[in-house]
Amino acid sequence: MDTPTLHYIHDPLCGWCYGAAPLVKAARERLPVRAHGGGMMAGPARRPVTAELRGFVLPHDQRIAQLSGQPFGAAYRDGLLNDTSAVFDSEPPIAAVLAADAVAGRGLDLLARLQTAHYVEGRRIANRAVLEELAADIGLDAEAFTAALSATEGDFVQRHIGETRTLMQRLGVRGFPSFVLEQAGSWRSIDIGPFMGQPAAFGEWLQGQVPAGASASAFQCGPDGCAI
Repeated sequence: MDTPTLHYIHDPLCGWCYGAAPLVKAARERLPVRAHGGGMMAGPARRPVTAELRGFVLPHDQRIAQLSGQPFGAAYRDGLLNDTSAVFDSEPPIAAVLAADAVAGRGLDLLARLQTAHYVEGRRIANRAVLEELAADIGLDAEAFTAALSATEGDFVQRHIGETRTLMQRLGVRGFPSFVLEQAGSWRSIDIGPFMGQPAAFGEWLQGQVPAGASASAFQCGPDGCAI
């Protein structure tokens, strides 16, 4: 039976991806979800926190909160976004998501924890020590995660980001987040706009895409390393 797969193109520092987190959770209860980190603020696009950056993201954050119901904490809004010694860099948290996947198939679980740490707790999720603490928060073995993170840093995660960008070009999607449903050899983009803030409705819609007789409980919901 041809079970559809939902491809989730994301970035840990994308506010709209945080807004879509409840949709990802609902999707994982119904079909396999495969994560692809896009590196929105990786490499030359990494950004130090400045007044300009704060002024840019805050109106977007307010809109995201209104549409999705996702909380943005004071530690983020009044703390991290005023900390000019902080740098927003997508590469380390994407490497951590890949490491969590390699250790226990729990990349998406760690991504959700990273988003809360950033947008609610105002933590620096580009910091390795923070990444290790957050991995421990979700119950990953510390030694195994540290080793996996060392293996996914550098060339590995950069290659993953490059593969994600190639996939985006092939599929004709440009933004984060992007959801693409793969089934029977065909790929189609999903407009999640109407579902923002309505994870139950999104889950029900996805359930309608699962072939009759397929069991959601049999699905491996975590991504498998995101190799393309």
